[in-house]
Amino acid sequence: MDIRQVEYFIAVANKQNFTKAASALHISQPSLSKAIKNLENQLGVTLFYRGGKKIELTDAGAAFLGNAKQFIEAYENLTTEMYDVVQLKKGQIKIGIPPIIGATFFSKLISQYKAAHPSFHIELNEVGSNLIQHGVKEGELDVGLICNLPVEKHHFSTINLLKDPLMVVVQNNHPLASKKSVALPDLQDEPFILYQQDFSLHDRIIEACQQYDFMPNAVCKSSQRDFMIEMVEANLGIALFPSKICKQLLHHDVQAIPFKQPRLHLELALIWKKDKYLPYAVREFVTMAKDFTN
Repeated sequence: MDIRQVEYFIAVANKQNFTKAASALHISQPSLSKAIKNLENQLGVTLFYRGGKKIELTDAGAAFLGNAKQFIEAYENLTTEMYDVVQLKKGQIKIGIPPIIGATFFSKLISQYKAAHPSFHIELNEVGSNLIQHGVKEGELDVGLICNLPVEKHHFSTINLLKDPLMVVVQNNHPLASKKSVALPDLQDEPFILYQQDFSLHDRIIEACQQYDFMPNAVCKSSQRDFMIEMVEANLGIALFPSKICKQLLHHDVQAIPFKQPRLHLELALIWKKDKYLPYAVREFVTMAKDFTN
């Protein structure tokens, strides 16, 4: 059994299809099928139920999958650590950032990091906080900036970076626009412009409304801040934004109103996978993020 066979097995398990797995691995399907068959012969077990377009793991395959992922992770940790020893000044980092709020809060941090390490390659991925957690957990991202803790602490290490109150954004002619503050029950009959469901702020707003025995009437869900603001400007609904974003809305036909107690907050944190070797480039980013909060 070699590392390539294990990688092939994980690809087939994830895709549940030999053709799709072969395409993702850039090899032929016969070569992939032969490699998996050889692995099964070496282990003395059947790893997949084969039949139709979709294949499934056997009990032995399911047991092997967990160990296979740990094996690949240990191998990647080893090779990455050796790379750090040989080429300390080079590196790359994959960062997950929520598109609605990420650039507003952390463009300065990323700019400082790039200035300090011009040879490092930075890959930014704009997705919601829930997908960022999944990406970090699965090793697809090195670190992630996420909204609204808590996270699964047995999977992640975290740094709390920011706590920013949410405000209600309404069109200038909206009945609420003249109020100095609002309570969440005041919004019970309002149409909401909500975040997409892969954003943790979506869940946080839903949970807060449910505490007052109502579900927000979502007329639109989006991952694009500018589109959400345009919807509010057209008086099609209200939206909830962090105060730092609301300060940038001076030239829009909207008003931002603070909440009365209890207030909703956007909480931002940096996460990375616990008990995983951090490459030099990632360690430097974590260190800079800690200094950034001080």
